[in-house]
Amino acid sequence: MSSPIIEVRNLWFSFNGHTALKAVNLMLDAREFTAIIGPNGGGKTTLLKLLLGLLRPDQGTIRIFGKSPGQAAHRIGYVPQEIGFNKNFPISAMDVTLMGTLKSGKGWAGYSKNDRAAAEETLERLGMSEFRDRRIGELSGGQRQKVFIARAIVNEPEILFLDEPTASIDTKGQTEFYNLLRRLNETTTILMVSHDLMIVSSYVSSVACVNQAVHYHNSAEITEEMLDMHCCPVELVTHGKLPHRVLRNHEDF
Repeated sequence: MSSPIIEVRNLWFSFNGHTALKAVNLMLDAREFTAIIGPNGGGKTTLLKLLLGLLRPDQGTIRIFGKSPGQAAHRIGYVPQEIGFNKNFPISAMDVTLMGTLKSGKGWAGYSKNDRAAAEETLERLGMSEFRDRRIGELSGGQRQKVFIARAIVNEPEILFLDEPTASIDTKGQTEFYNLLRRLNETTTILMVSHDLMIVSSYVSSVACVNQAVHYHNSAEITEEMLDMHCCPVELVTHGKLPHRVLRNHEDF
């Protein structure tokens, strides 16, 4: 039996004396597609940043491929919730995508033909090839997000972390994006923060509910236990010929 590629043991983390995450234990195997759900302020983004090594736990251990997050960083792709940039900076969609091919010790002039071919192919997969030479500041919010996603996956990471990646993408683009993730998941482990539980029933293989504590469910099924841990109504997806969403009443909370 193979060992988990992500191991979190007894993790605690606080901001300015306020507990953000407590007693977190989480084990994820290769090629899982895990949705991270929970209320605003529950610690979802904080958990991702700890797994990436951008934050350090107050207590506990994190191992990615048996190493610290920093040592495993070159095997991980990441799309944050918000990416700050200067809209007037003269950098194209292709330039941004190529940044994902950079490795330690490799300078700006070090892009190879293979790097450029990979960037071109990735933009094509995301429907952004025609915008390859467009300045990033001239793109719409959804188009920019696709470019940032291209940057994260161009180097074929073994793990992909996504924090609300479809927030700026229209409905048609979201469907295309989730289908891309499904294909990537054949070789890549994916953790994605999302408020839209539609993905839980359609795409993911497991769910981690985060509200200071973390409850892991090795299934995409939405259970009463998972709903009860939220501090506000969440969307429940029902199946059938026409999938639809059901909102729990606020009076139930």
